[in-house]
Amino acid sequence: MVLKIASRGSTLALWQAEHVKARLEAEHGDLRVQIAIQHTTGDRITDVPLARIGDKGLFTKEVDRAVLDGAADLAVHSLKDVPTVLEAGLDLGAITRREDPRDAVVFGPGPVSSLDDLPPGARVGTSSLRRRAQLLDRRPDVIVEDLRGNLDTRLRRVAEGDFDAAILALAGIRRLGREEAVGQVLDAPGWLSAVGQGALAIAIRADADSTRALVAVLDHAETRTAVTAERAFLNELEGGCQVPIGAVARVQDQTLTLHGLVASLDGHDVVRGELSGSSTDPEGVGRALARRLADAGATEILDAIRGDGPDRAAVPAP
Repeated sequence: MVLKIASRGSTLALWQAEHVKARLEAEHGDLRVQIAIQHTTGDRITDVPLARIGDKGLFTKEVDRAVLDGAADLAVHSLKDVPTVLEAGLDLGAITRREDPRDAVVFGPGPVSSLDDLPPGARVGTSSLRRRAQLLDRRPDVIVEDLRGNLDTRLRRVAEGDFDAAILALAGIRRLGREEAVGQVLDAPGWLSAVGQGALAIAIRADADSTRALVAVLDHAETRTAVTAERAFLNELEGGCQVPIGAVARVQDQTLTLHGLVASLDGHDVVRGELSGSSTDPEGVGRALARRLADAGATEILDAIRGDGPDRAAVPAP
């Protein structure tokens, strides 16, 4: 039997697809898996900050379309890139065991080993509004500049001195074997990562029962519980991957604890919260924390970012 995976063509995306391919073939001895590369909007437009392109499926839409059209049986995504509302006809057939969800800092040449050690005016690269906002909350005296490209490109630009530091996902760095570049790991709850960060999502056609049965062996129950809470939190706030919203959930015994934040683009206003509840109702925990933060001021922050409030906050220019 042959199964076809749709994937982006970046080095990290192909690592993820190959990882899923290897696991599926190991679990199902008679299965052969092929990978078909799709080019996404986020991949094609590289000279514009992500927030200015839009936030609905920048790195997933074209890949998912291959599944819906029958050109592929499943798609492999970084879960953090997957919108909380899937396209009609799609389902998440599996969510893999999560890699470390934290962000990491890579520093340029010199003795700096912490964000706190950066000199005023230091140039820090990131394409994430969430990272930008949290950094400016912590260090309003640094300069945050847009940094896009594959992992090797970003690491090279920091090493060559184009930036004094860059903030990246630790999971991606580890998956590509570049952990030696990490200078600092940013811990929760002081620093919150993107919703779903570190987990891989396997998207399938909702009616493809045979594919669902094949990929089910890759589903990790504890990870699915945690990210369900995070995605419910994001969905309730009507946020997207290009809005400064962070969340990390952890499950211990039967208790799920969710940390969340909403920030203004300049990091001046940050609303944080924490909520624990039963791991049997992750969606309820996520939505409850979102409503708590909305009442504490998150609604006004998000309205300003979207241009619905009295103090419209423009997306930073490159």
